[in-house]
Amino acid sequence: MHRSLFAMRRATSLLARPTFRSLHSSLVPIVIEQTSRGERSFDIFSRLLKERIIMLNGPVNDSQSSLIVAQLLFLEAEDPDKPVSMYINSPGGSVTSGMAIYDTMQYVQCPISTLCTGQACSMGSLLLAAGAKGQRFALPNSSIMVHQPSGGAEGQASDIAIHAREILKTRERLNRIYAKHTGQTVDVIERAMERDNFMTPEEALAFGLIDRVLEKRADSKPQ
Repeated sequence: MHRSLFAMRRATSLLARPTFRSLHSSLVPIVIEQTSRGERSFDIFSRLLKERIIMLNGPVNDSQSSLIVAQLLFLEAEDPDKPVSMYINSPGGSVTSGMAIYDTMQYVQCPISTLCTGQACSMGSLLLAAGAKGQRFALPNSSIMVHQPSGGAEGQASDIAIHAREILKTRERLNRIYAKHTGQTVDVIERAMERDNFMTPEEALAFGLIDRVLEKRADSKPQ
């Protein structure tokens, strides 16, 4: 998976107005809320976290993984029974970074709904499938892709053989995880992941990666 860089509630008082600040060379909106205790400002991602919404945007790497794991643990500490929503738009990335997120999703007590916006490829598709059963969604024009892990090694022949065995073990482990969350057999998963396998939301639904294609938000959040 190295090949493919594996309604917010209304403010409780008056109005919220957006401003912007620069963060990591991009503009991040700042929401200013008027409360009984005066003005409070949040960057948009912190404000969404207050609503128990986690955003997984971009490649899955150690930095992204650390942030998401920390948010999951924080939300569990706040209320272990209250649902969490994870919005995914990712081309995938590092297997080990993704597995840290996956294991934490399974570890915490909070039910976690997942929703694909844009794309959930490679490791992103595994995290999409790892949401609570019945709570895995995709928007109608999103794209989901699964494939086997890939990697490279150089050096002595024995070192290359060690890395090759590790990739094969990783593939077997990922196949079992996909089988667990989709209901497919390991053999079916292995064939489906032989090459880059792009799916429409409807195809991902039939395969068992998601539970529903969402075209319109319901009265409540998809949790």
